[in-house]
Amino acid sequence: MRALVTGGIGFIGTNLANRLLRDGHEVTLFDNASRKGVQNNLDWLREQHRDRARFILGDVRDTVAIEMAMKGADAVFHLAAQVAVTTSVVNPSEDFSINAQGTLNILEAARRQNPKPVVLYTSTNKVYGGLEHVRVVERPSRYEFEDLNEGIAETCPLDFHSPYGCSKGAADQYVRDYHRIYGLPSIVFRMSCIYGPHQFGNEDQGWVAHFVLAALGEGRITIYGNGKQVRDVLYVEDLVELMLRAVDQKRRSAGQIYNVGGGPSNTTSIWLEFREILSKLTGKIPAIDHGEFRPGDQSIYVSDIRKACAQFAWSPKVGLVEGVGRMLDEWGAGGTSGRLKTAAQTHLTSS
Repeated sequence: MRALVTGGIGFIGTNLANRLLRDGHEVTLFDNASRKGVQNNLDWLREQHRDRARFILGDVRDTVAIEMAMKGADAVFHLAAQVAVTTSVVNPSEDFSINAQGTLNILEAARRQNPKPVVLYTSTNKVYGGLEHVRVVERPSRYEFEDLNEGIAETCPLDFHSPYGCSKGAADQYVRDYHRIYGLPSIVFRMSCIYGPHQFGNEDQGWVAHFVLAALGEGRITIYGNGKQVRDVLYVEDLVELMLRAVDQKRRSAGQIYNVGGGPSNTTSIWLEFREILSKLTGKIPAIDHGEFRPGDQSIYVSDIRKACAQFAWSPKVGLVEGVGRMLDEWGAGGTSGRLKTAAQTHLTSS
């Protein structure tokens, strides 16, 4: 397979590229390298795979660059995005140009290819909004759905909230519709919280890595609301496996939308429960500041992953404790003067 990965040296892109290269595929990494820490990811990929990791410095808003990068691709994994709700509120025009217009550029380039590549787009659970219509109960350490034991399904009504939700949601719908209108084999993953190695989390995105690095670096984090908000979490290795199965089975997956996360068996409240895991694995707890609930913050989001599980004979394999342990092993591979130090320094400058 010849694969193009936009956002290819970001967190998910690095893990995906590593798997593809390890399996013998040809990979082009397309990234504007704007996020702190991603140069470290590119360096790591080159250490692992030498010149097989082809890198193009480019932006998804550049239609010519996209067209050239995509030539000959069998599959396009479109991961490049503006990922922070707060940034989208400050600069909604830029958010739109990257997430909505950038995705349209990808789709247009793909439909002009012959043959057309399969396009997998990473959307977000934020397309469902605040889920105000769902009944929720408050427990001592977490929120729970009153009557949705399997979580939020793909049939949940869309309710774009925030400029980020609107831009990602618009792109989500374009990706789906390009299959219906143009026959493009396109796939949408509406993703919950993904975590794992090569993630440089911050307050706006990548909260698991953000909390772990803050604890290791004796930093501070802000808990918005009461810390009982619940998320399902998925280790990136499990996500990559699902991506490859969906692309490989494009006859089944084309035109489909999948809610993707750890599902009901991989949930945690973001602080009242996760802090126990953090303390157990690192022996440390970061200093805490408290803030009000942020607008549009879902008190609970859990993905109903039964559709993906059934169609691709897939299920999450790595639990949260094991997954965080793997992150720590990866960061500690070079000692405190190696990857852990680099990750902590990057976290400090980006938080």
